[in-house]
Amino acid sequence: MCGIVGAVGQRPVMEILLEGLRRLEYRGYDSAGVALWNGEQLQRLRRAGKVQALSDAAAEQPLAGGLGIAHTRWATHGKPTEGNAHPHMSGERLAVVHNGIIENFEPLKAQLQAEGYPFSSDTDTEVIAHLLARELARQPQHDLVAAVAAVTGQLEGAFALGVISADQPDQLVAARKGSPLVIGVGLGGENFIASDQLALLQVTDRFMFLAEGDIARLTCDAIQVWNAAGEPVEHPVVQYEHGTSAADKGTFKHYMLKEIYEQPEVVKATLAGRTSNGRLLEQAFGAEAGAIFDQVRQVQIVACGTSYHAGLIAKYWLEELVGIPCMVEVASEFRYRKVVLPQGTLLLTISQSGETADTLAALREVKERVLASLAICNVPGSSLVRESDLSLMTNAGPEIGVASTKAFTTQLVALLLTTLALGRRHGLAEADEQRIVTDLQQLPQLLQQALELDPAIRQMAQAFAEKQHALFLGRGTLYPVAMEGALKLKEISYIHAESYPAGELKHGPLALVDKEMPVVTVAPRNDMLDKLKANLQEVRARGGELFVFAGCAQEVKPESGVQVLEVPQVSSELEPILYTLPLQLLSYHVAVLKGTDVDQPRNLAKSVTVE
Repeated sequence: MCGIVGAVGQRPVMEILLEGLRRLEYRGYDSAGVALWNGEQLQRLRRAGKVQALSDAAAEQPLAGGLGIAHTRWATHGKPTEGNAHPHMSGERLAVVHNGIIENFEPLKAQLQAEGYPFSSDTDTEVIAHLLARELARQPQHDLVAAVAAVTGQLEGAFALGVISADQPDQLVAARKGSPLVIGVGLGGENFIASDQLALLQVTDRFMFLAEGDIARLTCDAIQVWNAAGEPVEHPVVQYEHGTSAADKGTFKHYMLKEIYEQPEVVKATLAGRTSNGRLLEQAFGAEAGAIFDQVRQVQIVACGTSYHAGLIAKYWLEELVGIPCMVEVASEFRYRKVVLPQGTLLLTISQSGETADTLAALREVKERVLASLAICNVPGSSLVRESDLSLMTNAGPEIGVASTKAFTTQLVALLLTTLALGRRHGLAEADEQRIVTDLQQLPQLLQQALELDPAIRQMAQAFAEKQHALFLGRGTLYPVAMEGALKLKEISYIHAESYPAGELKHGPLALVDKEMPVVTVAPRNDMLDKLKANLQEVRARGGELFVFAGCAQEVKPESGVQVLEVPQVSSELEPILYTLPLQLLSYHVAVLKGTDVDQPRNLAKSVTVE
């Protein structure tokens, strides 16, 4: 949930580190810091708040050097203060940055305090710094790689580390277990580390992905990697697949708005090369996928947050179009209970980053007890992809806004393609597959039409600016869409929002409805519409104000207390994808009116790599 950048080179690296932190700020923005070797000593500069505060301080107090590490933090242990900001040091000779959580830090800290090591922060990271200093003191050769190997063997939990030492000022040492870390391969005379490729695109587009348990030593002209067993290993160097402009806001005020508007194009990217002549090209899942899909009798979906909502929609598709059981669970619950997995179960994990801690842990917990695992993900080199048997990339490109938008809709497209692949084995008619594929190919145009509702939605948002609560309703596949709409509103506008199946109104939520409770409803023109209209009358009878996104304005007519926006007609399978966009726009415009930080909402970070 934090961002790491490190560099070793023959030129000053301070600006490289700061720019890397700016690009990683979506991962954490409570505090930031940097440590540099200036040729004589380690210098450290830290500030509470966003990276700009650190940048301003660096302008007043310049640091120079060719070896450095930097960090932007999302607080777990200790408040977001300067004293808790990374890098953390032990004495004046060693500095460390850390992502993740060290679960056994308390007994380690007590042991170190008993040995006289002073602690100046509330973090678990400072334990690592002192453990490394102790280990180096025990080694006559002061081998930093050996020290990191010894210390990581004592740590329980998840971590990605960047370490520099005044005693070995020509190298940067990195390690990872459970938290993402990549090596940026320089073009000559320099190398880098970061928790995300985006941080380094200003200096390189060539990357090496560290495996679980790896330790690496970077110098100006060499990269060495050892696996968890201490054996030298070589990893391939891969080139970044997206243009650097994908990480820029362009003409948009916020990343979130840019990413909402990118959805027609990224859906094309998700479909590209995966359908032809009205048919799914099954090879998109990998050469071994067909043999695995032949044996699938049940699907178990595991995900978190927005990805969990995508899984709930996929459950409707799989059970209706394929006719096999599908269970969907939040990963943070799934991994801690005794799970029954019948023979023939396909474990389907969904994650934008591929580094979501709970989802990864769930995969590792049960992968030996399922037929196979399939990851729906946006990051090709991520841990989830590498550790799964099969994968399908969403190809959404970098998503910087903390509130997920294009990642969600491309996940849904990928899940519908997965449904078609499994449907072939369970009686889905070829004509139905062709119809759905044809509809998918027309989806980008329909999404573009939905974006044309933006001015009307911006006007509608004004009714929410002074509200404290909101209710979202949907039926069938649109109920998880309502859940996602409520999540978006509370994530970025801080309005308390709840979602319910519309048929559940009379079973409790109706007690909340009054003129101060706006009720948002997604109402496509399908076989559930008449029942939904009856639910809406229940709201109007209690004085509730309705905001309806309808598939046909003639079916749900605007009147006093009822605002209706007509959404383009679409097939029932694609309704949840299309109806998501208006709800994203509504949340965005409400947040802008309320003056919140749309891209970096309080208390949240993008990649949840800790429990």
